[in-house]
Amino acid sequence: MMDKDYVIVVSGLPRSGTSMMMKMLEAGGLPILTDNLREADANNPKGYYEFERVKALSDGDFGWLPEAQGNVVKIVTGLIMNLPPDYKYKVIFMQRAMKEVLSSQKKMLGRLGKEDDKVEDEKMKKIYQEHLKQVNAWITKQPNIEVLYVNYNTMLSDPLDSLQKVNEFLGGEMDVNVMTGVVDRELYRERK
Repeated sequence: MMDKDYVIVVSGLPRSGTSMMMKMLEAGGLPILTDNLREADANNPKGYYEFERVKALSDGDFGWLPEAQGNVVKIVTGLIMNLPPDYKYKVIFMQRAMKEVLSSQKKMLGRLGKEDDKVEDEKMKKIYQEHLKQVNAWITKQPNIEVLYVNYNTMLSDPLDSLQKVNEFLGGEMDVNVMTGVVDRELYRERK
């Protein structure tokens, strides 16, 4: 049974499958903390599942965390190290092939009509790898954080196995079969 004292966090690099995981957890019956301010678009046709106040974590806005207990909230890796130590967290950390992350970001910027930031893929890859190393080192030092790493690519090829692990990590009360129905391989567009 899921401990309601935990804040369940879905994290990962942008374009790593965090929104899909949020939708899966919602389908499995978990309450989602979102304000729906960022609407679905061509980049995330099933929605972003964001909660705007998360962006103020780096400014010390923790006032929403009591409401987040027992709920699932999406927090990208750039903000996760701002989580205060006075709460318990279960983090589902999405991982995806780096080439796909970079390709997906470029396509997203193009669809949004924004210019690519002109950072070469190899340089961006190194920046992201260093960032992930720092985030993972921070997570392992936090006694109040439990983490489960979920590979996006593996989950697409065998969603049942991956989601059974997620279900077990979160207390074993979700409907995994309903959750697997969320996987939409048509949205797996950025393969390298």
